[in-house]
Amino acid sequence: MSKKDKDYTGFPGDCNQTQLKALADFRNIVNNMGLSDKIYDDPYLLRFLRARKFDIAKTQLMFNDFIKWRKEHDVDNIMTYMFEELPQVRTHYPHGYHKTDKMGRPIYIERIGMLQLNKLFEITSEQRLIKYYIQSYELLLKRIFPACSQAKGKRVDQTFTILDLKGGSMKMVSKQVYNFIQLASNVGQNNYPEILGKMYIVNAPMMFTGIWAMIKIWLDEKTKNKITILGSSYKDELLKHIDIENLPDFLGGNSKCENTDALSLNIGPWNPDGTKPLFPVEQPQQQEEETQQFNQTQEDEDQKQKLDQLKSALADMQFASPTEKAPHNPNKYEVTTQNNHIVSDTPLNTEVGEEDNQFSQQQQQQLQQQLQQE
Repeated sequence: MSKKDKDYTGFPGDCNQTQLKALADFRNIVNNMGLSDKIYDDPYLLRFLRARKFDIAKTQLMFNDFIKWRKEHDVDNIMTYMFEELPQVRTHYPHGYHKTDKMGRPIYIERIGMLQLNKLFEITSEQRLIKYYIQSYELLLKRIFPACSQAKGKRVDQTFTILDLKGGSMKMVSKQVYNFIQLASNVGQNNYPEILGKMYIVNAPMMFTGIWAMIKIWLDEKTKNKITILGSSYKDELLKHIDIENLPDFLGGNSKCENTDALSLNIGPWNPDGTKPLFPVEQPQQQEEETQQFNQTQEDEDQKQKLDQLKSALADMQFASPTEKAPHNPNKYEVTTQNNHIVSDTPLNTEVGEEDNQFSQQQQQQLQQQLQQE
């Protein structure tokens, strides 16, 4: 049974014809900007398209702002940034990645209830912290996601996030905390869209209702729908998504973290034994090599998915009744790919009959030739 258009997620390998057409149009826009398709590949562009529901005008506006923001913050050189105060920052702001969930997504945890903002900003500044956040996102794209993808055997490009409010006090309901959370969220929501897969806020006290009412105002609807707020009865819910051996002990799991400061070790497929420090990170040349290796692996997987789609289309043509008449759909497109990018989006005639002859010998031959080329 064929999927309906609304059932397609817009992720790589799961796009309907309208979404593929939007991707092709957006690809042309990005290419005309002179940007590298090795960095801004189709999965990268699909994140922006999904964030704006495949509306090209809105997506282009968001992407233009993103490129401007990258230049303003010198993101191309951010991996050389040295955040020397990070060990001290973690003391007053415990956070980090710890293993993966059942889908292979890296688990990011912040122990917000232990946050000491006054002491934090005695150690660092807001400007330096923003650079650290940007560097962390780039690290996520360049090292953590590739390692998770390799370990899982499929593309992984979203996170599973847990914010633990245990230990929080009335000080959490303050403008200072609100501004801090907004600072961190804006970097991701505006410039790294669709990175968040799911978020749980656990150990949320009653007083958190007030700050949440302020926070959700500047979150887009899609992001809000990914967030679930729980009190102290959260363990069973987390275990639906995380194996107990990967869940930290302070959250009810079996992974020893409480006395070993495991969050600062950033343990996961990208750093299995916690001995490979993520900060400061390796030089850009090494990062580029790792990214290229990951992209090649993913291109092979994406190519396989496209082949399956072509085979399905060919099968539909071969078994269709020659007298059957289907309604014309002007939004359906015939897609040709080359090097993992869409290079042709010719409108496909969907009417069937002797005059229209949609399922013609010529089209079947074209598809067969494309399958051979792939």
